[in-house]
Amino acid sequence: MKTTIELPDDLLERSKALARRENSSLRALIEEGLHLALRARSRKAEGSFSVRPFKGNGLTPEFASARWDTIRDEIYRDRG
Repeated sequence: MKTTIELPDDLLERSKALARRENSSLRALIEEGLHLALRARSRKAEGSFSVRPFKGNGLTPEFASARWDTIRDEIYRDRG
C-alpha cells in the first residue's frame, strides 16, 4: 500500500543517510521502525517488561514469556 507522510527534514535526511550506510532502503527502515514501535506498545499494553541481565543469557525458558506477576510469585515462593 502506498501512503504519504510528512517528516521533519532533519529526521528524513538522517534516515536516508542511515539507509545508505546500511545498504538498505528508506522503506525498510520505516517498516522496521513501525514494527518496533507497535511491538513496544503491545508489550506496554500487556504489562510485560524487558529483562536486561547483567550476566548470563536472560530468563530461563519457562519464564521467557511469563508476566511479571508470575516471575515475582516464583521468586517469593516459600518465603511466607
